[in-house]
Amino acid sequence: MSVRVLLVDDHDLVRTGFRTILESEPGIDVVGEARDGAEAITQVAALRPDVVCMDVQMPGMDGLEATRRIVAGRDARPEHSVGVLVLTTFDRDDYLFAALDAGASGFLLKNASPEKLVEAVLVVAQGDALLAPDVTRRVIERATVAREGSPSVDERLADLTERETEVLRLLARGFSNAEIARELWLGEATIKTHVSKVLLKLGLRDRVHAVVFAYENGVAVPGDVA
Repeated sequence: MSVRVLLVDDHDLVRTGFRTILESEPGIDVVGEARDGAEAITQVAALRPDVVCMDVQMPGMDGLEATRRIVAGRDARPEHSVGVLVLTTFDRDDYLFAALDAGASGFLLKNASPEKLVEAVLVVAQGDALLAPDVTRRVIERATVAREGSPSVDERLADLTERETEVLRLLARGFSNAEIARELWLGEATIKTHVSKVLLKLGLRDRVHAVVFAYENGVAVPGDVA
């Protein structure tokens, strides 16, 4: 079954370029396009895509507000598991973190390679989250500053088993489920179960927020990124 993608960007050439890249990949189908956030919300309801590739800076409703509303709608209707992949030039870090807080599942530079774009779409479609290396560094920097200001550890960490804490640490380093499985000599299905339990126990939306949590609470430290 194909991954259904909605492209949201106010520049026609950008959307055309992304469409060309994604539709050259078997198993990905671009089902629609939108030029702003309001149109994106309408298209999500009508087309029910698996992944929305979302620009941030657009006229009218921007990508941040659109992401917030799409995620809120998804949480209210869990049977529709749409994920939002934010494609940004990182002009402003405050946009990046606002998108993170809004519930975006992935972040990627617009000048990333076609292979990275395809990978990101597939990762988000599977219900996982993806951070580009540059984004990970920004997240770590912000989380480290937050920890310096408030060095206390979240009490929810005590609910994790030793193995779950180890999985969280590797997850924060940017490891995929397959890479964590190889590192710990466990099956990938077992790791997926551990990740789900970590997110549930910590009350976190996805892997992106788990990365932030891990660095804010000292489970991972700068320099750990793979």
